[in-house]
Parts: sequence; structure tokens; C-alpha cells
Amino acid sequence: MTMQNVATGYGLVEAPLWDSAKGLYFSDVLNGGVYLLDLAGQVSLVIPKRRGVGGMALHEAGGLIVGGRNIAWVGLNGQETKILLSPEAIPGAIGFNDFTTDRLGRIYVGSLTYRVFADEPKPGFLHVIDLDGSMRTISDGIMLTNGLGFSPDGGRLYHSDARGGLVRVYDVKPDGSVGPWRQFATLGPSGVADGLKVASDGSVWVADARGGRVAVFEANGTHRTDLKVPLPMVTSLCFAGNDLSDLYVVTGSDGAGRENCGTVFRSRTSVPGLSLSPARVVLANS
Repeated sequence: MTMQNVATGYGLVEAPLWDSAKGLYFSDVLNGGVYLLDLAGQVSLVIPKRRGVGGMALHEAGGLIVGGRNIAWVGLNGQETKILLSPEAIPGAIGFNDFTTDRLGRIYVGSLTYRVFADEPKPGFLHVIDLDGSMRTISDGIMLTNGLGFSPDGGRLYHSDARGGLVRVYDVKPDGSVGPWRQFATLGPSGVADGLKVASDGSVWVADARGGRVAVFEANGTHRTDLKVPLPMVTSLCFAGNDLSDLYVVTGSDGAGRENCGTVFRSRTSVPGLSLSPARVVLANS
């Protein structure tokens, strides 16, 4: 697969999100800001300054759900930001990383209990924000929460634990809670499971933050193949395009020997991805 460089010059690119009407949103975790790579290939800044955005989702009312110091709805037309979940609601939490949505529009998100690049790791939690805005904690013991994604039938939830060295899988119950986790796959002794997405055939595509690759696993957890990426710190990925067969892969600068070389790459796949439902969590609270 040929990886085409479509945007570069960022510190740590994360949270790629496809909007069929507008293009690809992505964040720069270190330097701050959320950007849009539009359908004409032009990049613009849509949310200035906000740092640490490790996950994003569309909302059915418009605007974006973004992570970082809290989970918030940000309007793109000057509306007031609305906080959906703050770390004060979770003992020991200091912020949030990646997240995803289920078919109903609930938000599944992991909390962080330490500064990732500065502190000793401590386990965090997995939460669900229900449509009425309430929050439930549904799992624990995640050393560094990262990518989340549902199987095509919605019955399983995959969850990267970057410092646990594995990808978890949970069985999803009808009320949106999950059963006990079990190991789905590992990325080997030096691999770091970062962002992930699930394809239409049930395969699970995992960014390797130290391996310069996207590792692809069958639905049963066996390794299918690796997609090589030109930079070593592969942080996340996103299926995109009218047929969801464009693959965007994003990277950070670590290991490349130079600063601010985080890049958005684009390729084509033979397997389309799954469309992600917009969040439908109530926006009444601010």
C-alpha cells in the first residue's frame, strides 16, 4: 500500500475523524488545535489552542465532541462550549484520551489518572456517557487507555491499553455495560497499541506507536498483516471517503529524529471500514 503524505508539520497528530460533508478532522496533541483537511485538500484550524485532544466524534446536533482535560462539545460557529464529563466526577482522574460511540450515540471513553509523558503510570477506568448525560464506570485497570471500537454487530468492544501491552475485548450487554475483559491481541514485546478502528469484515486495525505500522487482526484475534507507515510513531487511523475505503493514518514526531514532523497519510484499502454513529448525548448541561 502506498502512503501519500497529505498534511505534515505537527507535533503529535491524533484523533482522525471523517465527516463525509466536510473532510477529515484531526488534532495536534502537543502544539494544540483541531484542524480540518477539507474535501479540496486544504487544511484549516477549526478549534484553536486546545491541547491533549486524543479522541473526537461528530454530534448529531453539529459540532464536535473532543477529549483532553474533559469531554466537551465544541460548536464550530462560535457557540458556547458544553462540558459533558469532567475529571472531577471520577476519583483520581485528570483527563481523558480516546473514545468512540455506539449505534445509539452513547460515548465510551477511558479516563487518565496520570500525566502520560511525565508521571509513573497508574490504572484508569472505562466509562460510558449515556444519552441523558449521566456517566457509568464499566471497567477498570487500564494502564493507558487508547483506541476503542465496536464489532460490526455491536456485540463486542475493543480497547487498546498502550501500557498494558495489549488490546482488550469486552462483550457488550443490552444496557450498554460490558462483561469482564479478556485479551484480544498483543503487538509483540516492543509494540504499543494506540488508536484502532474496526473494518466491515470484523477485522481490527491497530496503530502501533513504536512500530511504524498498522497491525491488522482477524475477528478471532489472529494476526492478518501489517501496513507499513513511513514514520515510526503511528498514533491512530480512520476509514474515510464515499466508500469508506480511504485509509488515513496519523503519526507523531517521536523517533523520527526531528520535531514537528507529525503527518497525516492517506492510502486505499480493499476492505472498507465501518461508519461511526454521531454522538447523541444531551447537550443541556454546560
